Amino acid sequence: MPFSLAMAGKGGTGKTTMAGLLIKYLVARNKGPVLAVDADCNANLNEVLGLKNPDTLSQSREDMKKGKVPEGMTKDIFMQMRMEEAIVEADGYDLIAMGTPEGAGCYCAANTLLAGFLEKLTNNYPFIVMDNEAGMEHISRLTTKNVDALLIVADASRRGLQAAVRINELARCLNIGVEKAFVIINQTKAEPSDEVMQILAKEGLELIGTVPDDETVYAYDLEGRPTVQMPDDCKAVQAAFTIFDKIVP
Repeated sequence: MPFSLAMAGKGGTGKTTMAGLLIKYLVARNKGPVLAVDADCNANLNEVLGLKNPDTLSQSREDMKKGKVPEGMTKDIFMQMRMEEAIVEADGYDLIAMGTPEGAGCYCAANTLLAGFLEKLTNNYPFIVMDNEAGMEHISRLTTKNVDALLIVADASRRGLQAAVRINELARCLNIGVEKAFVIINQTKAEPSDEVMQILAKEGLELIGTVPDDETVYAYDLEGRPTVQMPDDCKAVQAAFTIFDKIVP
């Protein structure tokens, strides 16, 4: 069975950047091949990784609905072919993206496609990294389930911590099969205050580490450069790798 890690957190905490650094870490530690899953409808994990825009599972389904199945081919075979074509192969990892929902606000079919396809893929990879959308909807829709480590990325603000607490509470309430949940506080300018530690301790959440505010991250983002290409000696990369050393077997 693969070791699966899922990202969660409110918007703006650097969740996708952390997902990219986790993939960078796993490849650097020869843990591959890694399956990177972009389960965010606003898919941009490929940008962090420096890959082209992937075909998505949702787009494959839309093409089927619009009658783009070649004559003589069944819909099942067409979908299998298109989903396999949607896998973007890279050095040490592959990327698959869920894509946008069909219709106004409906994510159900896209989630079902992703879950079903992942079941067929998982045994091919020793590690899976899933980047989810911001907030808690992916928890309540059960997109995130049966994971070894839920990495909740927060900032040191009260709202960021409250979001982390709520995500953890919802995961426990729905009993979605999270083996262990960890909090990563990102973009820190100082060590977490006593108040922060008290909030986390009260909720039984483990702070696995912090990642400092690093101008290199902002510079790469502003210039449109993949953040996974940041040098290994930059502060954010070093801190993230130290955290992952504590989690990844």
